[in-house]
Parts: sequence; C-alpha cells; structure tokens
Amino acid sequence: MRAEIIAIGTELLLGQILNTNAQFLSQACADLGVSVYFQTVVGDNSARLTAALETAKSRADLIICTGGLGPTQDDLTKDALAAFVGRPLVVHQPSLDKMDEMFRKRGIHMVESNRRQALMLENSDPLTNDTGLAVGVALTHDQTHYVLLPGPPKEMKPMFEKYAAPWISSKLHHVSPLYSRMLKFAGIGESSLEHELLDLIEAQTDPTIAPYAKEGEVAIRLTTRAGSRDDADRKLNPVEQQIRSRLGHHIYAADDVTLEEAIVQLLKQKNKLLAAAESCSGGLFSHLLTSVPGSSAVYRGGIVCYSNEVKHGLLNVPMDLLEGEHAPGAVSGETALILAEQMRLRADTDYAVAITGVAGPEPSEGKPVGLVYIGLARKGGSTLVERLQLSGNRDAIKLRSVKSALYQLWKVLSNNG
Repeated sequence: MRAEIIAIGTELLLGQILNTNAQFLSQACADLGVSVYFQTVVGDNSARLTAALETAKSRADLIICTGGLGPTQDDLTKDALAAFVGRPLVVHQPSLDKMDEMFRKRGIHMVESNRRQALMLENSDPLTNDTGLAVGVALTHDQTHYVLLPGPPKEMKPMFEKYAAPWISSKLHHVSPLYSRMLKFAGIGESSLEHELLDLIEAQTDPTIAPYAKEGEVAIRLTTRAGSRDDADRKLNPVEQQIRSRLGHHIYAADDVTLEEAIVQLLKQKNKLLAAAESCSGGLFSHLLTSVPGSSAVYRGGIVCYSNEVKHGLLNVPMDLLEGEHAPGAVSGETALILAEQMRLRADTDYAVAITGVAGPEPSEGKPVGLVYIGLARKGGSTLVERLQLSGNRDAIKLRSVKSALYQLWKVLSNNG
C-alpha cells in the first residue's frame, strides 16, 4: 500500500512549528507495512487543500491528513474532504455529548463553533479522540483510503496508535511489515563510508541499505519486509556482518543512539569517570555529555579554558609553552596533552579529554582555521594526542572537534584502553 501524508496548517509553511507529525506517521506506517511515498504540507486554504487531495489520490492508496479539525473557520480539512468525495458532514453524537459534558462541568457556555469538532463524513468510521475534542475520521471512497487526524501531537499520536492503525491494518491484505536496523558510525565521513560499501549499495534488493548523515556522524539503515522479527533478523544479519567486516571499527552502535549516549553507557558499564578541558569547543563537549540522562553518574565536569591565563592558572600549562616566539602555542599537541593530564588529576577521574584548536573565522597563532588537537588522558596509561585538520564554519568545526573527541574516547573504551 502506497501512502501520502498531508499536513495542514499555515503555521507549518511559515516555519512557526516543526512538522513532527509527518516523522511519527512515516515511522508508524513503516511498522504497519505501509510505504510512505510522499509528504505534503499545505496551508489553511480550501482550494489548495483540494488540489493536494487530488494529487495525492492520483499516486497513493492511503491518504493521511493531520491538522485542520478544530473549531475555527480556518479548520477546513473535514469540509474539504467532504466536498472532494461528495459526502455530507454529520454530527458524531458521542463526541458532541463529550463536549457538552466537559463545558457543563467547567461552567462554561459552549459556543456554536465548537460543534464543528464533532462533525464527521457520512458513512465514515469515527476515530475517538481520548485526549482532545475533535473526532477523527476514516473512510474508503473510490478505492482510496482516507484518515483524518488532529494536528496537536498529544491528540494525534494516541488516536493513530489506538484507532487509526488498527483501521489501516484491516485494509491491508497479506502485506508484511517493515523491519529496520540502524548502524551508527563515527570517525568516517558519508562519502568515505559510501565508497567502502558502494558494491553492496548498488547490488541491494532486499534488505535495502540506506546511508544517512548528520554533522559528525553517519548511519546506515537496513530495512526488509518479513513476517516476523526472527525472519527479519535472518535476512538482516548477513548484511550487517558484511558491513562490520569492512567498517566494524567505526560502528559504535546497532541502534538509533547518539555517540554521547553510547559513551555514557560504556562508562557506566566499566564504572569509569570522565572530565574535560575545552578551549575552542567552548563547553560543547560538556553540553552533549550532560544532555544524556544519567550522565551525572560518570561525568565529573569540565573547565572551559578559553584564554591562556585560564589554561595556565587552572590547569598549569606553562606560559613559555603557550606564548613566545618559539612556543608551540595554545593550539598544539603539547598543550592538548597537558590540559588532558591536568584535568584528569584535578577532577580525579579515569579519563579526561582536552580540545584545543582554531575554530575561526580567522587564523590564530599563525595556524589555519580548522586545526584542532585532541588530548585523551588515561589513568594508568599514556596520554593520546591526535591532530585534526577540519573544514567548515565556526560552528561546524566546534561540533566536529567534539565528535572527534568522542570517537577517540569511544575507541579507547571499546578496546578496554
């Protein structure tokens, strides 16, 4: 079954809110075995919504609309679909009774416009709204299935899961659900990863192999249709093993987790503590780590040693190393090493990361933008230092330096270093 999701609301087109409904519905449809081929966003305009419905009908078997079921005059979804399929709107009495009771208990007069939320298309199936007032609608007309859902996610999600998903499932005939597995990579770019796996990607049939990339990380999604999870695993496992045989040293998770989440989990498993000294990253390393729930159990904290005075005063980096005609400078492997070692001692941790470099937009100390040094101090082991030459603007370099530091830490933790 081919599906199209139509999100209705001018606020979406203006960028005032994110279209998270489409993301949720696409994933939920995949779980049902429904392939979402298109996503459309249309404003609160009857003519444009009708045009979107016409286009969707020409290319989809299932059309899911979110938004436009409320009480105001710009909530046009039910009216537009009623006109499109030639069915009148009728009152869904249980929904109207629910509204009457709610307003009565609150001692508030219910204005006539609220009745619009209890309307449904004649001879359609109501989708109960357990968390709001607007009733949803499901119907089949001219061999096309339509589902109308409210826009607020707190109403849309439970309505879909409890009522719409079973309705859609009842329309499916011998369609196996989709099963996916996410492999997360670090320390390798999207183009390099694709190059290593190009023959597998080009030869893919089932399972499919789809690369995804975001700043500092790359993922591969493996997807197949199968009658059960066990059947899916039998198809996915050989493909994953092929990928691991080539790039296993870059795979930090076989789940949709972030690199910082994986590191927090490893630190917990090994009962180890971490701290950080950050210069050019300006506290971003600490921010990502502390965004992970439970990170306080393993992350002691950090120092943003942005100036040479703080590097010297708090972390004992000698001034003759930081400044002077022949000094290595703040952006150097020597400084990264001392920052990491001193931070580990000061915080009394098993590991400490140091990041120092030139984020830009101008060179510093005569060194190019993007030059970064990562230090990693280890209790009972030697301190590692890595030199990087990163590209991008200031924000990109900061994030890439942090992701590189996380990757170096992950490698050490994974190898019990």
